[in-house]
Amino acid sequence: MNRIRVAIFNDRTAAEPVLAHLLEAGVPAEIHDEPWLARLWFVSKLRAGVRIAVPARHFATTEQLLLAWNAQGGLFTAIHCPECGSLRVDYPQFTEKSFITNVAIGLLAGLTLVEKNYYCEHCHFMWPKPSAVPC
Repeated sequence: MNRIRVAIFNDRTAAEPVLAHLLEAGVPAEIHDEPWLARLWFVSKLRAGVRIAVPARHFATTEQLLLAWNAQGGLFTAIHCPECGSLRVDYPQFTEKSFITNVAIGLLAGLTLVEKNYYCEHCHFMWPKPSAVPC
């Protein structure tokens, strides 16, 4: 079944109330830890290590629920785009399709030759992790 990530969080305890809210609304959402390679080189234990995903057919409904809940302050722990406030945030330096690419980019990121940025899938804005030091 094709799943779409709808929100990412720094840890599981922050994601669990959102998961419960979605399940109560009848959305078959699941919490997933980020792939081990993403955690190894990009996602530290404290940054964006947990995501909530829903079946693709439930995406539109889920997005409306999350936006409504977020307007009430219910998703303040989710990682948001600083430009548009969207929850559709990812880190494009990581791909689930290529092990070798991830290792290479991970090494470059570890040497600080590649920035570790977040990316908004809604407005296409990119920004560094909060702990990153500006150049």
